[in-house]
Amino acid sequence: MKKLLLLAVLVSCSALSARNLPLDTVGSVDLDRYLGKWYEIARFEQKFQKDCEAVTANYSLKKNGDVKVVNTCRKGSINGKLETAKARAWVKDKETNAKLKVQFFLRGLKLPIFAGNYWILELDENYQYAIIGEPSRKYLWILSRTSKMSDALYLELVAKAKDMHFDVSKLRKTLH
Repeated sequence: MKKLLLLAVLVSCSALSARNLPLDTVGSVDLDRYLGKWYEIARFEQKFQKDCEAVTANYSLKKNGDVKVVNTCRKGSINGKLETAKARAWVKDKETNAKLKVQFFLRGLKLPIFAGNYWILELDENYQYAIIGEPSRKYLWILSRTSKMSDALYLELVAKAKDMHFDVSKLRKTLH
């Protein structure tokens, strides 16, 4: 019993320490190239995405420079009921464009207190795939411009996320 308790404490401490480690974003994002449709390849399961399949995110630039976000998913299966969630996003780090804030709640008002971090951690030079996360490492998404990704590329991105101290055992592949 003591060994089990010690193991639980060590695992908890390890998870807590990962949250305190620095997390680097990509050096630069051309926002115009980043805009458009992305397919979710895998994610950390969250309450707000429970049972979602065929997930997409579509980003477009608003006149005020913010980003309009439209996320879609099919509930329960790739043929399930279509659900849509809209949000606003804005660049938090104007030097790199790699750190954004995304707000789903009361999106008519820019309220950073209701906005989550959206950090671009890995981005293909041709803007064909990306890893998105945030410093607490509670959220992680692997995105692609196409609904399918080769196993080799997927495993490469999972390894990169693991190197960034994400618990990749929590990744759930999205069906398309």
